[in-house]
Amino acid sequence: MNEERKIEVEEVEAVTPPPRGRVPESAGEKLDRKRDYLAGFLAGETETAPAGDSGNAEVKERIVEALKSIYDPEIPVDIYELGLIYDVAVDADGDALVTMTLTTPHCPVAESMPGEVELRVLSVPGVRDAKVDLVWDPPWDPSKMSDEARLELGML
Repeated sequence: MNEERKIEVEEVEAVTPPPRGRVPESAGEKLDRKRDYLAGFLAGETETAPAGDSGNAEVKERIVEALKSIYDPEIPVDIYELGLIYDVAVDADGDALVTMTLTTPHCPVAESMPGEVELRVLSVPGVRDAKVDLVWDPPWDPSKMSDEARLELGML
């Protein structure tokens, strides 16, 4: 009656992340978005991005504001002023790419912070999709903080 059970364990080098969930845009929503674009075009309202800008500047500004609402759990400074956000790019379709780092690879929020950043960026009006690239090169150091962050931390 006493059967011995064995648990098989397999060691792997890496695991492929599961596909990201997407909320499909309905035909009506797509049509409404096109109507908004067409109405602005017919009214003579044109969006001109500054030279060298890689997307919609207004949406990019709203994304930066959203990122400024995310605070590092150990330091009372938002992640943008802390210098953890290296780049925010938005293409013409409203797809956003945020390149960021963390203070250290062993940061306690290393698993949750990129997901929180992605959710906040997706909540910005005008963003169709968001992707967060977590990079470690160049590594973060205190010189990447803004003057406001340094002042807040008493480093000025």
